[in-house]
Amino acid sequence: MSNPSSSAVKRIAVIGAGWAGMAAAVGVAEVGHQVSVFEAARTLGGRARAVQVDDVSAGSSKPLVLDNGQHILIGAYAECLRLMRKVGVDPDKALLRTPLTLVFPDGGGLQLPDAAPPFDALLGIARTRGWSVQEKFALLMRAAKWRLQGFQCSASASVADICAGLPTRLMDEFIDPLCVSALNTLAVDSSGQVFLRVLRDSLFSGRGGSNLLLPRLDLGALFPQAASNWLVARGSDNVQLGRRVQSLQREGSTWMVDGAAFDAVLLATPSAEAARLVLSAATPHDQAMHDWAACTQALQFGAIATVYLRVRGGDNKALLAHPMTALRSSATRPAQFVFDRFTLYGDSGVLAFVVSAFNGEREALVQQVTQQAAEQLGLHDLEHLQTLVEKRATFACTPGLKRPAMQIAPGLLACGDYVAGPYPATLEGAVLNGSAAAALITN
Repeated sequence: MSNPSSSAVKRIAVIGAGWAGMAAAVGVAEVGHQVSVFEAARTLGGRARAVQVDDVSAGSSKPLVLDNGQHILIGAYAECLRLMRKVGVDPDKALLRTPLTLVFPDGGGLQLPDAAPPFDALLGIARTRGWSVQEKFALLMRAAKWRLQGFQCSASASVADICAGLPTRLMDEFIDPLCVSALNTLAVDSSGQVFLRVLRDSLFSGRGGSNLLLPRLDLGALFPQAASNWLVARGSDNVQLGRRVQSLQREGSTWMVDGAAFDAVLLATPSAEAARLVLSAATPHDQAMHDWAACTQALQFGAIATVYLRVRGGDNKALLAHPMTALRSSATRPAQFVFDRFTLYGDSGVLAFVVSAFNGEREALVQQVTQQAAEQLGLHDLEHLQTLVEKRATFACTPGLKRPAMQIAPGLLACGDYVAGPYPATLEGAVLNGSAAAALITN
């Protein structure tokens, strides 16, 4: 796209420097408008960011660079991949691409081959160890039914509803792990429609769409920091960290951000912060803005915990057969997945255990995950490195959920992953909304 003339250049504020905010900032800057980014935290990335922690190893003075949560991408995340390339990140080097694998330590579970859909799913299901012929047939028939229905269901249906009648093993080893990893909500509480959209876009979007893309860079370097560097290279050195916006006001067609004038504002903050800013700008007669804030404040959220453990005296080698391995979870063995950080990042002996929909106690969690590692992975000599809990990691993607609109008022848009759209709280949902808001405000 060509740059606007100097008289048509807009001054746009992006509040929040997570993945949605940085996607929006790139979208604004690439068409030649001026962008200022305000971020309350001291680091970029929002809920998908790098975290430095002290290394507890004896004699080590170098901090470990971990992530606040072990995120994954999939091959169908076209906007994430486009933006990475745009800001100079090579996805082929930054991400480990593997066919979809939900394999447990005992070898059970689903692993798709590298083939075009639907043959990858057909072959993967047919070859799955531990599933009976009847169970495999049941899953194929249910998938065929969903496809014939255009991956549509009642807005009030849960994932448990649309999977009713499937064998228990399929729910335990395929539906539940996929649901909790994609929607961070248990099947009985998750939106069937959103789940079907995820299935459609991953398993039936073309070859490689269902591939797992596992980060080999920390989440800051993977996109937000690279986006900030890209903005600086284009002459836009205006990403302000540690700057929480206190007030938002409207004066005619101009928006005042802490007293500074902008033609438009894109809210890429967490939902509670966005509602605060909208209410600060709303007059008693701005009913639409009050309604938007009320809808946003009604959202419910779930936590994700990541427990980092390390094998004492571990050699520089992979500990797991698969860099992302499924675990059999229960109330007292809560982790659903474990990631081998040596394979991905070169962190010798370090494992990241992910507990989605976490609602327990942090102290008990470490002991439970350590016991789970011993029982399911055969690992006993473990030291605890860090437990990171993102309390408002994802909104609860429940059936019939009403999500706030992107457009709030003229010149004021929201682009967090929680705004109305077909996706749950994912990196792709965040950057899609960021790019869409930028396009709307700059046209």
